[in-house]
Amino acid sequence: MGTVFSFAVRDPGPGTEAALRRITARLHEMDAVFSPYRADSDISRLARGELALDHCHPDVPEALARCREVAAETDGWFTHWLGGRLDPSGWVKGWAVEEASRLLRAAGSADHVVSGGGDVQTAGGPWRVGIADPLRPGVLAATVTGHDLAVATSGTAERGPHILDPHTGRPATGLASLTLVGRHLARTDAWATAAFAMGPHRALAWAGRHPAVEALAITSAGTHHRTPGFPAG
Repeated sequence: MGTVFSFAVRDPGPGTEAALRRITARLHEMDAVFSPYRADSDISRLARGELALDHCHPDVPEALARCREVAAETDGWFTHWLGGRLDPSGWVKGWAVEEASRLLRAAGSADHVVSGGGDVQTAGGPWRVGIADPLRPGVLAATVTGHDLAVATSGTAERGPHILDPHTGRPATGLASLTLVGRHLARTDAWATAAFAMGPHRALAWAGRHPAVEALAITSAGTHHRTPGFPAG
């Protein structure tokens, strides 16, 4: 997936090590199925018309269905078509992190963190999660504290202006980063991508209406804006 996953388990048990091996294998499987960088992935072959959807890994139609749901939930600000190219990565990374946490729970862990590319799913807690300042490398812009949190940040700090406005096809401007805090990372991460593309005013208005998330927006000028319930700590 072009990123790093990490795990912190506060309550390891006899089955934790084996569970982490299974989770690692599952993450590699998801990468093999969904990577747009691999010519032999199901998603790349589907995009080229070499593989029918019915013949793809069962995760593929599920992921595309979730992408369509998020597109509807965000009034079209989320898309799995980037520059005319099929790419559901905006859903898959958060889904993979949440799936890893689910598998850890199934193995008996109720107190852990899974991080993938800076997006975090916690179980139990309390956990304290730092949010990087996109304009000052090595500095935290804020921290959030709580139990069973999903924390997703979209921004330009690591990869530059890579998030496209789906309505214009050009890189979204106005925000340096947008962090959403919810409960389930797959949707929280996808919503964060969409909200970043909206720009600061639309993003905060959308998050303010949404009962499942709180938001921290940092503009390209460095100003910070939060929804009233943002769990800073």
